[in-house]
Amino acid sequence: MQFLKKFLSIVCIVLLAGCGYQMVGKDTHRPPGIASLAIPTFVNQTFEPGIEVPFTQGFLREFIQDRRVKVVGRDEADSVLEGVIKSFQIYSVSYDRSGIAQEYQTAVVIDLTLRKKTGEILWMEKDLSDTRVYRTSQNILVSESNKAAAIQLLGRFMAERMRNRFFYNF
Repeated sequence: MQFLKKFLSIVCIVLLAGCGYQMVGKDTHRPPGIASLAIPTFVNQTFEPGIEVPFTQGFLREFIQDRRVKVVGRDEADSVLEGVIKSFQIYSVSYDRSGIAQEYQTAVVIDLTLRKKTGEILWMEKDLSDTRVYRTSQNILVSESNKAAAIQLLGRFMAERMRNRFFYNF
């Protein structure tokens, strides 16, 4: 019985070691010549106050967590990722029986530009758009909180999408 347990343990170790799982290095897809990146606060060209904050934070979080490039201040960076929030709109998308809006859809359009420290444009994405739906409430604080959460989700998901394009489709 003791021998059988040892034998099965060894077989399991050998099978797990040879199953093909391995850690893939993240440096394999870094754009050439980019070791550090600055992400300044996005420019807000909309009438939505403060919308630049969750978008900038979303992009900072994505690139910091990814760690393929070092995110630093503008003075230290060899490249800068600049964002411009061009439009932000809200549409009602569902109503209750009395005609009062229950859900709104937020829509945002942004431009992104990656520049070398010298100013040379390395990469540009124009008119990137995304939408999120949020529920409204008779309580204005709940509605505003839901709207803020939808905007944060927009920033986070757009940042994730752009990080993937940045590293894999450069």
